[in-house]
Amino acid sequence: MFRESNRKHLLRPGFSNVLRLGYVSLFTDISTEMILGVLPFFVVKELGGTAAILGFIEGVAEAVNHAFRVAAGVVTDKIGRRKPLVLLGYGLSSFSKPLFAVAGSWSHAFAVRVADRAGKGIRTSPRDALISDSVDRSKSGKAFGLHRSLDQLGAIAGPVIAFAVIPLVGIRGVFWLSFLPAVVALFILLFLVRDTSAAAMRRGIFESAREVMSRKFIFILVILGVFSLGAYNFSFILLRAGALGVPEAHIPLVYASLNAAVVVVGLPAGILADRVGKIPVLGLAYMLFAATSAAGLCLTGDALYAFAIAVLFGCYLGIAETVQRAVIPDFASPELKGTAYAIYYTLVGSGSLVANSMFGVLWSIFSPAAAFQYSILTSAASIVALMMFITRREAESGHGGST
Repeated sequence: MFRESNRKHLLRPGFSNVLRLGYVSLFTDISTEMILGVLPFFVVKELGGTAAILGFIEGVAEAVNHAFRVAAGVVTDKIGRRKPLVLLGYGLSSFSKPLFAVAGSWSHAFAVRVADRAGKGIRTSPRDALISDSVDRSKSGKAFGLHRSLDQLGAIAGPVIAFAVIPLVGIRGVFWLSFLPAVVALFILLFLVRDTSAAAMRRGIFESAREVMSRKFIFILVILGVFSLGAYNFSFILLRAGALGVPEAHIPLVYASLNAAVVVVGLPAGILADRVGKIPVLGLAYMLFAATSAAGLCLTGDALYAFAIAVLFGCYLGIAETVQRAVIPDFASPELKGTAYAIYYTLVGSGSLVANSMFGVLWSIFSPAAAFQYSILTSAASIVALMMFITRREAESGHGGST
C-alpha cells in the first residue's frame, strides 16, 4: 500500500501523465508477450525455420531496435517534441504484430519482427524523455519506477492470456487477438497522454552529442558500460537450472517469479532513489547482481533455490532498470534529454551484446563457473567506480547530492 503522500503525488498532473504512459506500456507489453511466448515454436514448427534462423531474426531485430533508439533520441530533441515519435513507434509495433498471423514463411515473420522492433526503437528514447519531462527531477526515480512496474505487469499478463486462449483459437488466433490490447494502448496514448515541449535543438547532431558529454556524464557512462559488459541474460540461469535437474515444468514458473519481483520493487526503488540518491541505490542493484552471480556458482537442482535466485535477479533488474533510466536526465539539459538517452541506449545495447556473447563463450569453452566469475568481476569493478564517483562528488560539493 502507498502512503497518502505517495497517492497524492500520483494524482498530480505530471504523475498522471506518467501513469497513463505506464498503462500504454502495460497494454503494449500484454500484446507483445502474448506473441513472444509462442513465436519461437511458430517460426520453427510451422514456418520451417531453424534455431540458427531464429537467432538471426532476433539478432537483426534487436540491432534495428537500438539503431532506431539512437536516431529517435536525436530527432526528438531536434523537433522539440516527444509524443509524435512515441505515437509513431507504438503505432508501428501495434499494426505490425498481427501480421504474424498471415506469415507463410520464416522470411515473412522476419519482416514483421523487424518492423515491431523498429517501432520499439522509435518510441523508447522519446518516451523516456517524455517521462522525465513530465515530473520534477527530484521525483524522476518514482516516475520511472511506476512506469517500470506497470510495464512489467504487462509482461506477466501476456503469456498467461496466451496460454489461456491458445486451446480456443490456436497460435495464429493469438496473433490476431494481440491487436486488441495494442489498440487500447494506442487509444490511451492518442487521447490521454499529454505531450511536453522542449526548446528545439538548433545544433548539429555531433555538436549536441559533444555538449551532452560532460565529465560527470562520461564517468557515469563508463560505469554503466563496464557493468553492462557482464550483465548476462537470465536465460543462462534457466539453462543452468534445467541442466542441474530443476523440473522442466517449473522453469516457466521460475521466470514468472523473476517478473513478479521486478513489478514489486520497481516503484519502491524509484522512491528510495529520490530520497537517498540514485547513485547509492544503483550500487545496491549492482550488489544484488553480484550476489545473484555468486549464487549461480552454487546452483543446484533444488527448485526452491532456483526460485530464490530468480527473485534476487528480479530485484536487481527492477532496481537497475528504474534507476539507470532515472539518472540520465540528471546530466543533460532539457532540450538534450533525447540525445542523452540515445547515447545511453547505444552503450547499454552494445554492452549487452558483448556480455551475452562473452558469457556464452566462457560457459561453453571453460565452465559455467568461469562465466559467473567474469560477471562478478565486472559488477565489482562497477561498484568500486560508483563509490569513487560518490566520494569525488562529495569532495567537490562538500555534502552529498541527490543524484
